[in-house]
Amino acid sequence: MEMKIDLNHIREHFKNDRFATEAGIVIDSVTEDQAVCSMELNEGHRNSVGNVQGGAIFTLADLTFAVHCNLAWVCGGDIGVTVGQSCSISFLKSTKGSKLTASSTCLLKGRSVSVYRISVKDDLGVLIAEMQANAFTTVKR
Repeated sequence: MEMKIDLNHIREHFKNDRFATEAGIVIDSVTEDQAVCSMELNEGHRNSVGNVQGGAIFTLADLTFAVHCNLAWVCGGDIGVTVGQSCSISFLKSTKGSKLTASSTCLLKGRSVSVYRISVKDDLGVLIAEMQANAFTTVKR
């Protein structure tokens, strides 16, 4: 059975993720196969040497992961909430761009443990970071 995905409902749910939303992260699109979020960069995202701070990049990747792995639950599925269990992020390049976009794909969808890959690119097409994240789905709500 295909899931009914309402982007406005998903955005409404995740507006309560205040750390990410106050960082300026926007949920751009969501399908069962992929979640995409973006962040316009500003001076508040910069570290002491002028590069985008690793925590800002991680937060973008982490929210994209959260949106994707909780899609069924947020859309009313009869499953539990999914939480991050572990992750590893590699920061590959600094950006000269003005916007970052993260895309999530599911590598393994298990009953309780799932694995996702989140790629972060800038608006110049440069791969900035790669994150692999493991998720754990809790008991039904």
